[in-house]
Amino acid sequence: MDKSDFYYELPKELIAQTPLKERSASRLLCLDRATGATRHGVFTDILEILQPGDCLVVNDTKVMPARLVSEGVEILLLARKDGDIWEALVKPGRKAREGAVLRFGDDLLVGQVLT
Repeated sequence: MDKSDFYYELPKELIAQTPLKERSASRLLCLDRATGATRHGVFTDILEILQPGDCLVVNDTKVMPARLVSEGVEILLLARKDGDIWEALVKPGRKAREGAVLRFGDDLLVGQVLT
């Protein structure tokens, strides 16, 4: 399996910017394991959908709005590690090798790739 198998384009209009006021109206994607068919519903459908033995996967990750772009490199800050050191995802990684210096916003922010 290759990491690129998980790359896909997601239209900006499909990316939630704020939580729904009515959380129970959240969208729900259902997979029928027997047929592989998927269907879309809303969270309030969950009690009708779940059966004994089913697997419910909950994504409770939080997204921090910290995406930086520099010289064709996109950086998503994940977590502050220590002081000014951050864990980040870099795309494409080959443009941000160890030691590379990246500049943002007319040099208002300058960073260096550590590892």
